[in-house]
Amino acid sequence: MHPLAPGPLGDCLRDWEELQQDFQSIQETHRLYRLKLEELTKLQNSCTSAITRQKKRLQELALVLKKCKPSLQSGAKEAAQELENQIKERQGLFFDMEAYLPKKNGLYLSLVLGNVNVTLLSKQAKFAYKDEYEKFKLYLTIILILISFTCRFLLNSRVTDAAFNFLLVWYYCTLTIRESILINNGSRIKGWWVFHHYVSTFLSGVMLTWPDGLMYQKFRNQFLSFSMYQSFVQFLQYYYQSGCLYRLRALGERHTMDLTVEGFQSWMWRGLTFLLPFLFFGHFWQLFNALTLFSLARDPECKEWQVLMCGLPFLLLFLGNFFTTLRVVHQKFHSQRHGSKKE
Repeated sequence: MHPLAPGPLGDCLRDWEELQQDFQSIQETHRLYRLKLEELTKLQNSCTSAITRQKKRLQELALVLKKCKPSLQSGAKEAAQELENQIKERQGLFFDMEAYLPKKNGLYLSLVLGNVNVTLLSKQAKFAYKDEYEKFKLYLTIILILISFTCRFLLNSRVTDAAFNFLLVWYYCTLTIRESILINNGSRIKGWWVFHHYVSTFLSGVMLTWPDGLMYQKFRNQFLSFSMYQSFVQFLQYYYQSGCLYRLRALGERHTMDLTVEGFQSWMWRGLTFLLPFLFFGHFWQLFNALTLFSLARDPECKEWQVLMCGLPFLLLFLGNFFTTLRVVHQKFHSQRHGSKKE
């Protein structure tokens, strides 16, 4: 310890001694933190391997049960069905457990981010990330409405159109990455509602490369009008779905990591069926876009490959959106009819 000097130097030395004591405390805290981190890593690995073993045995048990079920008598069949239900329930519990354990990234995340652990370890962090994702969708939807309106009615420039399409490419790419991270953290997003963002990314990328010309100008206003309508419907869906999800989560009927989607799911049946006409109109507009582009592709003056390559994704989006929504509505009607017959 230095002898205390008078004046400002003495004050500095006293501050340094206090900092030294704090630093020793910080070092000890950091040492304990690293020990706990090593313990946490060991627990994570142990839990992950135990769940993997259990899941493998459950799959084997379910397979054996499926094979022997047809030959069982009525009483035994009921016991087998009960066991199947318990196996499914156990698999659901494992899904919730794995949401808090590090897992290997899927192919898409591995290509984009590498082997980075994207699992958030606390409920607060997961919910905060989900909430930020929802806000990102809302803000970008409002921006897309404004820009598409500007391009449609105020500006007729290929440069501004390219900026709009570039924003769409960036938006859908970002959505696919964020949704992959959310799936890693326990969000149960249905397959098509994730995949259609990849299709939309491809479509926006092709629109971005489409050079200005007769074919582009023939389709431009129709595409911008469709973009405005689609963004408006997405805004409606976010506004009403977020309120519905909040109520259902409060009642314990939905998972905390459930998300708003650009479509219709079974939980929306109570209170959100008024959105169906807007959705079906948008689906058939996608079909109209596809038919318009196929018609343009047959024009003798059409030289751009982008015409056909935009028509195919529009047709795929129509088929996926329309039949996925139709399947949800059919299943809901079927379950209601089945329930009324039981009563």
